[in-house]
Formats: sequence, C-alpha cells, structure tokens
Amino acid sequence: MSRNVFLGAPGRQGPGFPAFWAANRFALAMLVLGLAVLYVPTIIDFLHGPWRGDRNSHGPIVLALSAWYFYFQTRRMAGQGEHFEPRPAPLVGWALMLLGLVLYVLGRSQSIALFELGSLLPVLLGLALLLLGPAIAKRYWFAFFLLLFAVPLPASVVDVITQPMKLAASWGAEHLMYALGYPVARSGVILQIGSYQLLVADACAGLNSLFTLEALGLLYMNVVRHESVFRNITLAVLIVPISFSSNVIRILILALLTYHFGDDVGQGFMHEFSGMALFLTALMLIVLTDSLLRGLSIRWLRWRGKEVA
Repeated sequence: MSRNVFLGAPGRQGPGFPAFWAANRFALAMLVLGLAVLYVPTIIDFLHGPWRGDRNSHGPIVLALSAWYFYFQTRRMAGQGEHFEPRPAPLVGWALMLLGLVLYVLGRSQSIALFELGSLLPVLLGLALLLLGPAIAKRYWFAFFLLLFAVPLPASVVDVITQPMKLAASWGAEHLMYALGYPVARSGVILQIGSYQLLVADACAGLNSLFTLEALGLLYMNVVRHESVFRNITLAVLIVPISFSSNVIRILILALLTYHFGDDVGQGFMHEFSGMALFLTALMLIVLTDSLLRGLSIRWLRWRGKEVA
C-alpha cells in the first residue's frame, strides 16, 4: 500500500474510511491492543471498586455508550462514502498522549480514580489527532464528551452536589405524601411516615440517574440529529427536571411500600427494582418530551408558513 493512503495525497481528496482502515489494519490493531493492555485492568478494578457504589454505578453504562458512539460515528461516515484527507497534528497529539500517560501512571500507582480513568480522554484524543487530525477528530467530539460522565468524581465534590439534591427530593416526596393524606414529617433528609423513619440516601438523590439520563438523552439527540437547535437545547435542559421528578416518585413509592407492607418490602427487592423501573420511565419521558417538542416545532413552522417534510 502506498503511504499516501494513510496521510492523504496533497491536492486531492483522500480515501474513504474503508480504505483507510484496510490500509492501516495492523497498526490500528496494535493500538487497540495497547489500549486494552492499559485500560482493561483499570475497567475490571473499577467494576469491583468505584463503580460498585451507588454514586458511580452509571460509569460502565456511560463508558459502553461512548464506545458504541465511536463505532456508530465511524459506521455513519463509512456508510456515507465520505472522502477525507488526514492532516495529523503531531505537536498537540503527542502533548495530549504524554499528558494522558502521565495521568495514567500517577493514577494507577497512587490509586487516584480521577486520574486513572480520566487519562483515557487525553490518550484517545491524542491518538485521534496523531492519526486523523483535528478536522476528523472533531467528528467524534460527542464520544469524548460522554467519557467525562464515566470518570468518578471525588467524594467531596459528590457530597456537595448530592446534599441539596437529597433535600429537594425529600421535600418533594414529603409534600406529595402530605397531599395524599399520609401522616408524614421531615427533618432534613429523614422522612417520618407512620412509625417508620426513612433516610434518603445518595442513590435516591438523583446524581447517578441524572448523569446517566443526561448522557442517554444527549446520545439520543446525536443519533436522531435534529436540525432544530432550540429543540436540542430544550430537551437537554428538560432532562434535569425529568430525572429529579423520577427520583421524587421513587422515594414516594418506597416510602408508601414501607408504610403499607413493612420495612422488608420497602428496602428489599422492591428498592432495587424501583430504581430500574423509574429509570426506564424516565427514558420514556425523554422520548415523549421529544415527541411533544417535535409537534410544537411543526406547528411553529406551519404558523410561519413554511413547508414541513
């Protein structure tokens, strides 16, 4: 294979993606192997460590979504038969690569989760700039953005964020139960319903589901590719109250189950099942909200006298 298949021939369009991957199959396989050697042990350790807790249980989901989007975007460009001419940026690429490797060594040796997994972002971005250049690397910007959601935040930061969320969710659940006629009182994040005291934990605060739902919502928008900027921004913003409402409902259901059927039911299997069910409900609300926004967009365009496909 000629060298300009990889670098692109000056003055003309470069090859499509299938030709690029075919011409550099061995080199790319070695890069994938190297990344696997570095980060597969990290992922395994995180599955048995930081990602096991309620605070960061969204990590593996978001990481899988990011990997899928890398694949999806590559398939999309290959399917469109796009031609491109790689223009590597070696200075910035090597700088990001070295930064990522330093962060990885420091995080791995000192057990700093933020550095160890966070190093994957500059490493991948550096590789993209070295192989493809900025113009093509930016096509994958959303996959890089998703990776940020997978990196565990320091506990001090999580505590600062979750405390007001727990207070707000507790307040919302208290007022709903009071409106339904239940004997309920609240002290901070502790709910007193009947003879039971319920502590609203971090898992019910909404940070975990907020990160996951925001990532899924943004992924949905990127895959669907709405042309309306207003519709995209509105949907992204509305994911926050959707997530909050879902967690308030989850607290309400668990509190009522405990009140009517006892602590074993409310804090047993139904506690875990309610999180999964309400997460799926939140996803359905995202799709429903998007459908409503689509209807409003169509009416707006028709009102302005524009044709709607």
